[in-house]
Amino acid sequence: MVDRLLDLYGQEEHDGHGAVMLFLNKDSIRNMERDLGRRPVSRLAGWFDAYKVKSTVGNTITVGHHHRHLWRK
Repeated sequence: MVDRLLDLYGQEEHDGHGAVMLFLNKDSIRNMERDLGRRPVSRLAGWFDAYKVKSTVGNTITVGHHHRHLWRK
């Protein structure tokens, strides 16, 4: 399920090694609230730290949870 949410709402960031990382940021969460409603999205709060790494052709490499803050440029 989180895999699908990341595909639909996740922010993409290239990792510089030929893969794309998808994660949920504040804008992604606002878009989910607009489409799904605030209450259903609040129940998904445990998944907000999830990420997905996929290849440039779209194949999923891994899905996981962040355990510490990732600093982005």
